[in-house]
Amino acid sequence: MTAQLLITGILGIATTAVAFYANRHLFTAGNAAGRVSFLEGTYYVVGLVSLVLGWYFNVRYTHTYHDANYWNYTKMLFTNWAADSAAQDYVIVNVVLMPLWTIIEGSRRGLKWAWIFFVMSLFTSLAMSVAFYLAFMERQWRYNKALAQMPLGETPPAATRAPSKTA
Repeated sequence: MTAQLLITGILGIATTAVAFYANRHLFTAGNAAGRVSFLEGTYYVVGLVSLVLGWYFNVRYTHTYHDANYWNYTKMLFTNWAADSAAQDYVIVNVVLMPLWTIIEGSRRGLKWAWIFFVMSLFTSLAMSVAFYLAFMERQWRYNKALAQMPLGETPPAATRAPSKTA
């Protein structure tokens, strides 16, 4: 394991943890979003499979080339016309559309720190970040739907605090 891979792995885990922490109200026991749905679970599985495949290839790249870095990685994406087509799509989606989409749509729907999914994509994989964003949005949608059905003034289950222990 190289220092570069170790640092990238730590940053990938950290950004994923931040996404869960910032939106912990969606994951606490008894929350309004309920259990993991089939669709949400599918997103998580696809994201994790993407992460494993991406890391497999990235580890091979890092160990094959002595000058493995983001600059050379990006240059190697553009090695022929077919790769150029796929690479430009990847770069535009990851660097332009992903941040716009996650920040604007996530914020509109109440997802906290929606920008973290773009940052996550820099250290995990684009597909994992999109899959986790979609899973969080699915959960946020169910949470919002449950809140909309609650009587006015009632506190959602995730926001309920345990009674304080005062003597």
